[in-house]
Amino acid sequence: MRIASFVYEPGKGAEVDVVLAAVAAALRGNGLRLGGAIQINSDDGNRCSCDMSLEDLASGRRVLISENRGPLARGCRLDPRGLEEVVGLVEASIERGSDVLIVNKFGKRETEGKGFRNAIEAALANGAPVLVAVSAASLEAWEAFVSGLDERLAFDEAAAIAWALAATERGVGETKAAAVPAA
Repeated sequence: MRIASFVYEPGKGAEVDVVLAAVAAALRGNGLRLGGAIQINSDDGNRCSCDMSLEDLASGRRVLISENRGPLARGCRLDPRGLEEVVGLVEASIERGSDVLIVNKFGKRETEGKGFRNAIEAALANGAPVLVAVSAASLEAWEAFVSGLDERLAFDEAAAIAWALAATERGVGETKAAAVPAA
């Protein structure tokens, strides 16, 4: 089983999104077939919060996963239907064959046994390495889920790329130099 995670602190979600997008681009540039999803945030300037979308890495399809609940709304804005739509796309890509699965967040839905949990299990069962960003708030549930079998990475783009290439047996010797950033 090849699974790696990095933990991020509250307020660092936007940084995670940027790092995972860069990791996905580098891995794709090295010829890997990707499964999973990265988060894309957009702000049209007319709302108090940005729109959140997930991009399915296999198809490039983007699905809105946030609800517009108005400027006075409090709490989570996640649209679980949108999330589950992307999970379905990701699971289909795993069945077709992915070299690496990238999961943008092991968060509240995953701690509840939903979200990307089944996709993670399916990828591992199919022999695909899995890279997961884990929010510090969900760390206890993550550790129970993986039972200590994950490799904990530094929150670092280069470390994630190097791990994925090694996990897919495309070691540094086969890496396209332009795709891996200098440390």
